[in-house]
This record gives sequence, C-alpha cells and structure tokens, in this order.
Amino acid sequence: MESGLHFSKRTYFDRTFNASAVKILPGEYHVTDSEILISTVLGSCVSVCIYDRVNGVGGMNHFMLPGVKREQGLLTDPSARYGTHAMELLLTHYIKLGGKRSDLEAKVVGAGRVMDGMSDVGRQNADFALGYLNNRDIQVVAVDIGDVYPRKVIFSPRTGQVFVKKIRTKALSVEMLQEA
Repeated sequence: MESGLHFSKRTYFDRTFNASAVKILPGEYHVTDSEILISTVLGSCVSVCIYDRVNGVGGMNHFMLPGVKREQGLLTDPSARYGTHAMELLLTHYIKLGGKRSDLEAKVVGAGRVMDGMSDVGRQNADFALGYLNNRDIQVVAVDIGDVYPRKVIFSPRTGQVFVKKIRTKALSVEMLQEA
C-alpha cells in the first residue's frame, strides 16, 4: 500500500494538540483512517489536504515543484517532490484505504513567496494544485496560499480540520483554515 520512501511514518507526540502526529517532509505524503494528525512546514511548497467527509479517510502531501520535464514522453523523475507524482500517490493511497472520490474535499495550503528576488514558484505550485483538483472534479473547500510567510500546517484526516500557523519574525498567529 505504501509507496516506498514517499510514505512518511515519522511519528511524534504533538503537545499543542495532545495527540500523536506524523511529520511529512518535502516529497512525502501520508494517508490514514486513524486519529493521528499529519504535520509539515511549508515555504514556497504546497500541501494538499484531502478528506473523505463520509468515511473519515484523509491525507496530506508536500511538494516542491509543480511538474516534471518529460523526455521522449517519459517522466524523467517520478519523485513526490513534484506535484504531478505527489497528487497521484496521495489519491491512489486514499482510494486503497476505502476513500471515494465522490466524497472527497480538498484544502490547499502554502505557496508563500518567502525569498525576495526569486521567481514565484509558490504561485506555480498553487496554480498546479488548484488546476489538478479542478480537472478531477475534486471540490476545494478552503485555500490559504500566497503571502510572504512560511507556514506550519497540522491536519486532522478524521475531521478534515486544518490548522495553519504563519511563521512571522516577531509574532506567531495560529488560525484554523475555514471552509469556503
């Protein structure tokens, strides 16, 4: 069921939420039907949090770039660091755990422009994620993208709740991502 190195099993105890959590890094994802939380930290990267509102199955990925270059029609790097592969891994695993695409909701987080003078790869990541979900008729119920701040994201796959902490130099703010 798990796809090699891309599926994170890195667990810890989150004292803020008083719960077990799995930490995902760039190029990783986690899908579960258990009570465990999923967390990550994003700069220009994007995470898509998916949630099955009927079956309580959900997951989150963390990708760095929208797509991969193709050589002679073949993927040159099938890495989950790229949105194209990260989304396929996430959805395939979700379906294997009994999730149904018709019951799926998505929340998209990240895409900060955290470095001055650099290209806006965050915007490209966000555009890719939103386009991918739209093309597959997956409802996006909440979005927290852009701005200049990195974010810490905590996702509850059982409830669909996403908590976002924008990391600012002088102050921190924690917000629950509200559905549209």
